[in-house]
Amino acid sequence: MGCPSWASSERKAITKSGLQHLAPPPPAPGAPCSEPERQIRSTVDWSESATYGEHIWFETNVSGDFCYVGEQYCVAKMLQKSVSRRKCAACKIVVHTPCIEQLEKINFRCKPSFRESGSRNVREPTFVRHHWVHRRRQDGKCRHCGKGFQQKFTFHSKEIVAISCSWCKQAYHSKVSCFMLQQIEEPCSLGVHAAVVIPPTWILRARRPQNTLKASKKKKRASFKRKSSKKGPEEGRWRPFIIRPTPSPLMKPLLVFVNPKSGGNQGAKIIQSFLWYLNPRQVFDLSQGGPREALEMYRRVHNLRILACGGDGTVGWILSTLDQLRLKPPPPVAILPLGTGNDLARTLNWGGGYTDEPVSKILSHVEEGNVVQLDRWDLRAEPNPEAGPEERDEGATDRLPLDVFNNYFSLGFDAHVTLEFHESREANPEKFNSRFRNKMFYAGTAFSDFLMGSSKDLAKHIRVVCDGTDLTPKIQDLKPQCIVFLNIPRYCAGTMPWGHPGEHHDFEPQRHDDGYLEVIGFTMTSLAALQVGGHGERLTQCREVLLTTSKAIPVQVDGEPCKLAASRIRIALRNQATMVQKAKRRSAAPLHSDQQPVPEQLRVQVSRVSMHDYEALHYDKEQLKEASVPLGTVVVPGDSDLELCRAHIERLRQEPEGAGAKSLMCQKLSPKWCFLDATTASRFYRIDRAQEHLNYVTEIAQDEIYILDPELLGASARPDLPTPTSPLPTSPCSPTSRSLPGDAAAPTGEELIEAAKKNDFCKLQELHRAGGDLMHRDERSRTLLHHAVSTGSKEVVRYLLDHAPTEILDAVEENGETCLHQAAALGQRTICHYIVEAGASLMKTDQQGDTPRQRAEKAQDTELAAYLENRQHYQMIQREDQETAV
Repeated sequence: MGCPSWASSERKAITKSGLQHLAPPPPAPGAPCSEPERQIRSTVDWSESATYGEHIWFETNVSGDFCYVGEQYCVAKMLQKSVSRRKCAACKIVVHTPCIEQLEKINFRCKPSFRESGSRNVREPTFVRHHWVHRRRQDGKCRHCGKGFQQKFTFHSKEIVAISCSWCKQAYHSKVSCFMLQQIEEPCSLGVHAAVVIPPTWILRARRPQNTLKASKKKKRASFKRKSSKKGPEEGRWRPFIIRPTPSPLMKPLLVFVNPKSGGNQGAKIIQSFLWYLNPRQVFDLSQGGPREALEMYRRVHNLRILACGGDGTVGWILSTLDQLRLKPPPPVAILPLGTGNDLARTLNWGGGYTDEPVSKILSHVEEGNVVQLDRWDLRAEPNPEAGPEERDEGATDRLPLDVFNNYFSLGFDAHVTLEFHESREANPEKFNSRFRNKMFYAGTAFSDFLMGSSKDLAKHIRVVCDGTDLTPKIQDLKPQCIVFLNIPRYCAGTMPWGHPGEHHDFEPQRHDDGYLEVIGFTMTSLAALQVGGHGERLTQCREVLLTTSKAIPVQVDGEPCKLAASRIRIALRNQATMVQKAKRRSAAPLHSDQQPVPEQLRVQVSRVSMHDYEALHYDKEQLKEASVPLGTVVVPGDSDLELCRAHIERLRQEPEGAGAKSLMCQKLSPKWCFLDATTASRFYRIDRAQEHLNYVTEIAQDEIYILDPELLGASARPDLPTPTSPLPTSPCSPTSRSLPGDAAAPTGEELIEAAKKNDFCKLQELHRAGGDLMHRDERSRTLLHHAVSTGSKEVVRYLLDHAPTEILDAVEENGETCLHQAAALGQRTICHYIVEAGASLMKTDQQGDTPRQRAEKAQDTELAAYLENRQHYQMIQREDQETAV
């Protein structure tokens, strides 16, 4: 049992026996100390005034977490109005914002991320101490007794059920019998990710040099500076922190660089997750100055690895910085794809985009990944002196946007479309805040360019020489509208323009480390076929390219476009970057091993999960399993990977339905289904289709395989299953008393819209049961939910939220508004609550760039705006709050 209060005798006993480490040792004499009115920080402080054990605060709306300072020191209860809460990303405690100063009174600091370098700390132990924290919620089992933690958590609960270390994540019951028996002074192991964690003992705060040195020492220092100046301006510059590593062959220390602007604000959430699992001083926000300072500081760390969280442009930024610093050996770079294209990430098996894989799993993949090489290519452009003045274009430039590329260099049609998009976005950024709208703009520009035929004469204005061979005659025969010089197999968000392995018999297999470029020509027909598995015209593989243009032509370098004036362009190998390629899982130590041989054949049940149920329950394995729908049974080889297993599951779609099969069970399997990992983490998570060849069936499932089908109706939307959480209204429109005849024609969309407009709940329900499409839109792209919100019909809104596909939540009408934008602008607080709790995005913006919160502010509804702001931040971090469950 936990302690009933902070003043209990049991708590005192525990405190005397080890929880004194809740407050790490005070700073050395002369070190800067925290001030009473110190600023609440949400970033790591790298200045010389950094505080030892400082928390990193983010706003949160975690319901039910009691303020960590306890009743005796909590000042929030004395305030009449609601008080915001903040959560420390590094140790996961939650306090009211006014109570942050009270942490000093209970002498609680965050896990220390560095140590002092004062004279009194010379003999300081070089091991890391545990950082013990009280928890009112805790998953797993007690490290001492092996029993689970009591989960009697309620909104008013003050009971401490566990004590856990925010470094190694070990947890114990908050009882003397469990916690006092431990060796409190023992070193902390830093947990399962110790190999990638940079210990705080490696990071020392340096003292600023004194000005009272003798002349002889000044001369020696001046001589040293002259010598070190040859190494570069960064070598001799004083920094508040220095890194003194203790190398170990088993360690692979990791630097994490996160671009918070990538992936629709995913980066901001990812940062908080890494601050929890790692030392906060090994996680860097690229919007705070770029990667150079961090790489310079950690350049002496042996066996260093880098994780780039962002798009391919972010990876290129880091690789170019490594080139400038000339680190030897260069640290290998892994990728967590947060952008939209992510072709380099796909090539190295990191997938096409981050979905919901636990950060703990990502760290394991980075540690276990294979080190490979990636060719990088130089681009040198100079004006073409042979081009006549009549060919000059005032809007053209003589310089390329980048002088090196990792993915591709292209010219012609695709570059023209990208250039149009970039120029339009720079002129009107508020119109390009939706990924769907951006894709529509691309499609529209491509169609318009196709009609105008702006790139049809490309072959007449270029000359291409590859390794001394002139390809111009071949290009003129082909008459391409786009030419791509490709370094990696992937292009244009996952397509394979060179073709799949085995299709190019006249050429060598494509590789990203062979020192060769693939040159590919595209006509409009082959460009269109790319998205359905086609490829371009394979021209050659070469080591060097001399490209001459006789007029201004749109080009792009790794997605950065420009209109380049008539030029001579030379492409040659620059160097090779060291990268981390995600390995197939069985090549590493298995995460769940029963020491049994792999069977020759596996007979497994396949069950489907709807997107609605997945989003609501994927943190609760048992409930999600109960909500799944059996699809059938497959027999696969024991060593089958998911790519092979997919083919067997696809065959289930072709089998005839059983005589007694329900329509629900036999609902057609959509082409967008994906596998769910039900075994290797504390919750379900999706597996990218591009990574199926890296995962074995035996590793993601035991007796049953779960797949996610986005078009399967959720449990709450199934008319033939009970819905205990949100039962359908009975009277006055019971389905048995008012139902349409079975042979009646399917209702029209206009009938559904009319019912929503008139707030006729019974009519809408009847039309839906008769086969009406709840996703119908009118001529302005407004959904039924838009109409229900505009009339303020709470009953109709609830029905649509329970029965329509989840896509209706974020569907936008022609002005870019979602239903939540409308409800916020109208001040409909209850309806806003319904829509938010159903899972609608609070980050989507309309054509004016406003989020729902900003629409509420414009409507001068401050309380609704405050609610939406809190929920917006909570939505961003909810996944990690529930994943860690602390």
